[in-house]
Amino acid sequence: MLGAATAEAAPARFDRFAYEGKSIEKIAVKPGEYRNPILTGYYPDPSVMRVGDDYYLVNSSFAHYPGLPIFRSKDLVNWTQIGNAIDRPEQLDFNGRRISQAVFAPAISWHEGTFYIVNTCVECRGNFIITAKDPAGPWSNPIWLPFEGIDPSIYWEGDKAYIVNNRAPNEPPRYDGHRAIWIQEYDWRAGKMVGESTQLINGGVDISKKPVWIEGPHIFRKDGYYYLTAAEGGTSVNHSQVVFRSKDLRGPYTPYEGNPILTQRDLDPARSNFIGSAGHAQLVETQRGDWWATFLAVRPYDGDDHYNIGRETFLLPVTWKDGWPIILPRGQAIPHAAKRPDLPPQPRPAIPTSGDFSYVEDFNGTRLPMQWIGIRTPHKPFYQIRDGALELESGAAIGDLNGVPAFIGRRQQHANATFSTTLRYTPVKDGDRAGLAAVQSDRSNLFFGLTRIAGQPVVALYTRDAADADTLVASAPVATNGPVTLTMRVTGGTMAFDYGAGGKTRTLKKGVDATLLSTRKAGGFVGTVVGPYHYTPAP
Repeated sequence: MLGAATAEAAPARFDRFAYEGKSIEKIAVKPGEYRNPILTGYYPDPSVMRVGDDYYLVNSSFAHYPGLPIFRSKDLVNWTQIGNAIDRPEQLDFNGRRISQAVFAPAISWHEGTFYIVNTCVECRGNFIITAKDPAGPWSNPIWLPFEGIDPSIYWEGDKAYIVNNRAPNEPPRYDGHRAIWIQEYDWRAGKMVGESTQLINGGVDISKKPVWIEGPHIFRKDGYYYLTAAEGGTSVNHSQVVFRSKDLRGPYTPYEGNPILTQRDLDPARSNFIGSAGHAQLVETQRGDWWATFLAVRPYDGDDHYNIGRETFLLPVTWKDGWPIILPRGQAIPHAAKRPDLPPQPRPAIPTSGDFSYVEDFNGTRLPMQWIGIRTPHKPFYQIRDGALELESGAAIGDLNGVPAFIGRRQQHANATFSTTLRYTPVKDGDRAGLAAVQSDRSNLFFGLTRIAGQPVVALYTRDAADADTLVASAPVATNGPVTLTMRVTGGTMAFDYGAGGKTRTLKKGVDATLLSTRKAGGFVGTVVGPYHYTPAP
């Protein structure tokens, strides 16, 4: 009988991780143009702001950890991640949260040398503010705010701050999705809300038409008017951006007759190089007086709105007509390439965020780059970088909401992508597993790697399609006394799985339906994350 000390599999050792991604659309970007999206893959709900000549952007990250990625740019096109605002377990605890819960729709701002992010942690205490002197971090622990709702942002006027956000209307809801936009002063010195709350928008542009999910509000001032922009219509195919204005901060606000100022819902979904679900925009004025907007949108790989890579960050210029901002006239498709902002062009970042690209992680440093993310907040380390390898101890099973899986991955950023890793691992009992996991949600994911079935080591593929249990798709005997290379090949809605051992490479399974990792099937708000995973079941 094996003793307790020898019954557990040793840490899984990953020698390398490689990624190659290509977009479905083939777009020629001409000199003087930029490519959309500017942040490829799962980077939704962008909030953008400028301090001097520098631009900063933050995205939602839900229950992934570390969270709230922060980017910096000087030209609004080339972005470099400089930190994660949530990177310490004492800041937020995502225990029990599903992957598409937790931190939604952050908004970044700056005042008197301090950066602010106001945000909502869904199902984990609600709205909060964190601050930093350096946007790269460290960011403070949360200051919790007492109001309900989601999507807060700060409007600064002189030395005063006001928080505007989505809350319940001041009447019984008239229909599902009936929400309102409210404003209240925030005492930034004391860290608390003060004064009365005022409802600014009830329902949306025209409540008689039952507009749904007015959210993501931002206020700015220009030429004597306060402008309030917000998303309307939900985050799927009916998504849009609308605008209102007022002479007084607390209203009344008048909607623009030409609303929405951005949407793709009226276009033919069968069009080529389809971009859809556009909204959740924020406007920013450049140091030269031009206006631009970041927003989210999606790139399905078929006409049925399947996409596995999540919602992405796009950029478009803002034009002004009769005192109203317009991001894109109705009926126009979002371009994949457009004229660059009138800002000094910057070189492509070392880790690209747009276009086709590839990278290799050899695990030669002492820590993982900030682009690596896991699931929920770890309260003890489950991996280490040692001797040129990533070593993973065992953690919770994927899908166990009260645990943290020994999973650390990178976003799938292209519809056509290849992931590969080289693994050294020997399962010692049935159910032990280590390899690559592709995770869209706690109930929609897959595992490809080494395990033991009926006492025999095998390479296996398991899928979980909106389910609480795995389905074995394919397996094959494999020797585990040497390195095994695992490769996932994704082509839109299909996948293939190759493994190499003993100098030979074989295909375990091809033509696998990958739409189980799509937002349309899995639901939620995230994109697919792929990376090393290790799990050993309890005896």
